[in-house]
Formats: sequence, C-alpha cells, structure tokens
Amino acid sequence: MKLSEYVRFDAVGLAGLVADGEVSTGELEAAAREAARTVNPWINAVVETWPADDEPAPGSAPLAGVPFLIKDIGVSMAGRRAELGSRLAAGHVAAADSFLMRRFRRAGLVTFGRTATPELAYSITTEPVLYGATRNPWDPRRSAGGSSGGAGAAVAAGVVPLAHATDAAGSIRIPAACNGLFGMKPTRGRVSAGPDFDEVFSGLAVQGSVSRTVRDSAVLLDRVRGPEPGDPYFAQEPSRPYAQEVTRTPGALRIGVLTHAWGGRRTAAPVSDALTRTVRLLESLGHHVEEADVRLGAGWDEFTEATARLMAANLTATIDELAAAFDRPVDPSTLERATLAGHHYGQQVSGARIVAALATRNRVARTLAEYFATYDVLLTPTLPDLPMPLGAHAEGAEGLDGLGLLRRLFDTSPFSAVFNMTGTPAMSVPLAADAGTKLPIGMQFAAGYGLEGLLFRLAGQLEQASPWSGRVPEVWAGAPAGS
Repeated sequence: MKLSEYVRFDAVGLAGLVADGEVSTGELEAAAREAARTVNPWINAVVETWPADDEPAPGSAPLAGVPFLIKDIGVSMAGRRAELGSRLAAGHVAAADSFLMRRFRRAGLVTFGRTATPELAYSITTEPVLYGATRNPWDPRRSAGGSSGGAGAAVAAGVVPLAHATDAAGSIRIPAACNGLFGMKPTRGRVSAGPDFDEVFSGLAVQGSVSRTVRDSAVLLDRVRGPEPGDPYFAQEPSRPYAQEVTRTPGALRIGVLTHAWGGRRTAAPVSDALTRTVRLLESLGHHVEEADVRLGAGWDEFTEATARLMAANLTATIDELAAAFDRPVDPSTLERATLAGHHYGQQVSGARIVAALATRNRVARTLAEYFATYDVLLTPTLPDLPMPLGAHAEGAEGLDGLGLLRRLFDTSPFSAVFNMTGTPAMSVPLAADAGTKLPIGMQFAAGYGLEGLLFRLAGQLEQASPWSGRVPEVWAGAPAGS
C-alpha cells in the first residue's frame, strides 16, 4: 500500500480494507512505519517503534489490523518500555499489560510504538528533556500541545489514524486543538486505568484517544469502555453504541457559550472570530445558542489551587515511588526544574488540604451540573489562543514555585481543567483555522455526566456540516516535507 493511499483512510476505513481482503495487516503496518520514518524527523512525535506482536484475525473487530500508537504514560504493554517522558524512569520495562492495553489488543489494534509526552505528563506542551520537543505538523516552530502532544502530532501528520491519549487537565483536547484533530475526554469512570492506578490525579485524569474522524474515536471508545473489577468509579453504560450515535441527529440543542474564560483570561481575536463562526454554524443547524454566565461555585484562585494540590500531591507520590523503585535521586539529574518544583509543592500539601481540595471538587461538580439542566451543551474555545511557539511556556517561569507554575498552566489553558474537576465529558472539534497562519482552532463542547452519546451526535453533525478531513498540515506523510 502506498503512503498516498494509506493516509486517505481513517481507522474504520483501514479495518474495512483488511476485512475485505484488499490489504493485509502487515501491509498496513509497513505503511505506518514508512509514514513514521517520513515525518518523525520533522516532528519528533514517536519516541520508539517495535515489531508488532499482534496479528488479529481479519474481521475479528471493527478496528482489526489498524496500526496504533500508545502514549508513553497511562498504559502498560508487557515487555515494552514505559518511561513516562522522564529520565527518572528511563529504561523501565512494563511487566504486564494494563487493563486498557488488553482492551486495545481485543479491539484488533496493531500497536507498534509509543508517542512522546512531557515529563510525567505534567505540562500542556510536549518538550521533555528525555527525548526533546515534539513539533506541530502545521508549523514545526510551534508546540503540538500536551500532554498527549506526541499522539496529536503523529495522528495529524498521518502516521496513524488514531492514537491513545490521556487527559488530566486538557491533555486530549489541547493537542486535538493544536493539531486539527477530534478529541473526546470521556466521563470519569468510563475507561479503566487499572490495575496499577485507581484514581489518577485523584480522579482528574481519564483515558481516551485523538483521531482524524469522529467515528474512529467513537468506535474505539466502544471497544475500551466499561469497568474492570475493583475500579473506584463507574459510569452507567450508554443505551446504544457510540458508533451509532455519530450518525444520529442530535435534535435542536440548547447551547450556552462562554467566549472568555473563568479567571479573566481574554480570548485572542482569531479564536474569538472562530467562535463567532461556530455559533453561526450551530444556529444554521437549528440549535438555540446564547451567551451563558456560568459560575464555578468557587473563585478562580480557589479552583486553581485545589486542582494544583491534587495534581502536585499525586505527582510527588509518583516521583517518590519511581525514585525508590529505580534507586535514583530526586534532583536535577533525573527531573526537570518544573517537575522538581511540583514535587516540592506536593510535599507541602497536607492531608487536610487534600480533603479541602476534594471538597472544592465536589462543589464545582455540583454547581456545573445545575447548568446542564438549562443547557444541553456548553461551548467554549478549547484554547484562548493559537498554538504557542516552542519554548514559550517556559519563558519567565524561572522564578515560579510549584503552585505558581500550575497557575501559569491554567492561565494558558483556562477552559479545559474545569471539566476534569467535574468528571463530565468534553470534546475538542477542529471546526476552524486561522486565516493568517492556517493554524487549526479547536472548539470545546461539554455535556453532563455520562452523556458522551449526545456529544458524539453533535460531533457527527458538525463533521458533516463543516468537514475538516481535507485540511492537511505542512508535515504530512502523504506529501513529505521538503518534497
């Protein structure tokens, strides 16, 4: 299969070719490897590849034979390195498959490598010391987002049609927005993180994917959703498969719009203009859209500090566990400055402060839930600005402590973390691009707890009304950079 042919298909389309006997899984894997060799020198999204050991029977699953990449954190594959983007865990090899990895295998996916993540997934840009910066395929001088930046860049550049991603404060939706992809953050408890984890970042983090088409994300979520024994959360199973929801009409929805973020961060003109165009599109589709005054039930400073406490305390526990397991020091030889600052802050978070942070989480979740009695969906920009230049996130941060660094992160990405706190589903949809730079702009849609089906119906409608699959970045496996 030629690269120019491979990149024309989404995951469901590729699986269909395998099922019909038009291509073999080996041919697809070879095409994916060629795509990685072609674009990775430009974007540095894939940190390792290996000979795939999965050979699903054709037609055994809706994604059987599709090449796939896992993120270097959040999932374990037996016998493969899981270094978490950090020198502290360099060389670590997973002893067994995690629950999610087992489900990826049962879905028929052919996993042949892992994608870059910032150190311990603790950033919204993927620029780790261990493997270097991941670059945006639309403009390699800019960030691919984080923490699933490697996944976002690899999918956008055509290496694979969809890839594993995780999201604790926007890490699915931010790379989706930066790279012109679809990204669904599922409901808390929808996908198991076990058995090594129960509540990643105290329930803020979830497992998911980024993809070029809505149906790919829906089909994959159908294959991996559902609890495992001992999971601390449970989201009620949907009434029908998400893959079916994509083709169903959402009806006339009540949509509340937030143009500017909580905390006072103003939305840049290109993004605000894109939001205005999105509102017009929604109205043309029969939806009722109005500006919404959405309160959090907590001040912005209280919200950010509560989230920071939960994230930093979990980060500190993870670092201490890794240091003990590998007999390595917790110092600049193993960790980056921002991660060390987070570790130091986490050491200062008492048990009482964690309990208080969880109380804030509860209050925010209950307050936001009331708005979903008025609105079916809330709409915001995914990010308030275009993808940042590489290195920009670290500029001026030298003197900040762990709390200050996290506040800076939330100021840069103020729309996304709220829905991690509430545990409700939210998606980034690549509905626009900046006229001047051609950079993609994502729009975020959020719904009530357990209502991914509603979001998939809306996403399917938007994909039909304003298709994005024809837009390809500067670095694209179907047209190699420099050709």
